[in-house]
Amino acid sequence: MKRILFVATLGIHFQYFYLPYFEFFKKNGWVVETACSSSEKMTNCDNNYVLSIDRSPIKLKNFNAYRQLKKTIESNNYDIIHCNTPVGGVLARVAARKARKFGTKVIYTAHGFHFYKGAPLFNWLVYYPVEYFLSRVTDCIITINEEDYTIANKHFEAGEIVHVHGVGYDNEKFFRPYCGKREELRQKNGYKHSDILLVYVAELNENKNQALLIKALRIIYETNKNVKLLLIGPDGLSGENQKLSKKLGLDEAVEFLGEREDVEHLLPMCDIAVASSIREGLPVNIMEALACGVPVVAADNRGHRALIKNGENGYLTKLNNPDELAQRVLEIIEKEDVYQKLSEYASSSVSIYSKDSVLEEMKTVYGRM
Repeated sequence: MKRILFVATLGIHFQYFYLPYFEFFKKNGWVVETACSSSEKMTNCDNNYVLSIDRSPIKLKNFNAYRQLKKTIESNNYDIIHCNTPVGGVLARVAARKARKFGTKVIYTAHGFHFYKGAPLFNWLVYYPVEYFLSRVTDCIITINEEDYTIANKHFEAGEIVHVHGVGYDNEKFFRPYCGKREELRQKNGYKHSDILLVYVAELNENKNQALLIKALRIIYETNKNVKLLLIGPDGLSGENQKLSKKLGLDEAVEFLGEREDVEHLLPMCDIAVASSIREGLPVNIMEALACGVPVVAADNRGHRALIKNGENGYLTKLNNPDELAQRVLEIIEKEDVYQKLSEYASSSVSIYSKDSVLEEMKTVYGRM
């Protein structure tokens, strides 16, 4: 019986992105196993190995995780190892060097290289050499945006380098709402018809840069007091954004909703999705918003560029420029014809990024392995 091992730092990575792949392999008679830092049970997963792995590459516990992975890999004779996330990708590929000599194929999905056009020199000096050398012990590198594909294809030495359209958004949950659904969801969640809802679904952290959105809202609020900003996601900054919103007098205009499991019922009721992150690979939150027919105004980075077409399904603005972001939001709010045009194209613009479409692409990759 054939066996596949999926490796990532956090188990939630599998829950969000890989359950359709687990189902595909199980239906085809494979043994599916995972290795990560958490111990939760997952559908269509035969066994999960708990690793002492940490997201920070400098934590000593990762040496233990490497030893655990090496033992697991060398004991189970896997046909394929599919590794993800920066630390998980490094440890798994190093641990699988011996197994590759006996036929195991190693796949690595790069969810956004830390070196990219405009990245700090430090990133190129530290992360690029690591990925270059590890590419030599990788049978297939999967990139999820064109910029990463170009870099990998030009410089890396993996057996194969492919471009896949992300990890796939759940097209069964996120789609353009039927007539009247938007108002129904607003009433259910306590919002008025006159409220103009901006939304960003992401962990509150430095890279996601929610402070930019709060500063932009301050500008927007001077023109339109009906605007509210909904920030959905766990707080990794210990209340810094809450303090900023209070300082700018936006206590009632910014709502921190925390981590939610009903995002598919929140996005369709919103008017505009906003995104402020500095670095992205190919963000699922943007796919989900567009799928719901919600136009997006986002800071310009490679991941956002791949999904947002200026003037067609949203707008890109300069990084860390709250004034430009605010002006684009106001333009959509004030011009009904602009909003309708962006909204109508939004949902169809991301159909190739649906989980069903991406699964078909991945079946081809797995088949070649």
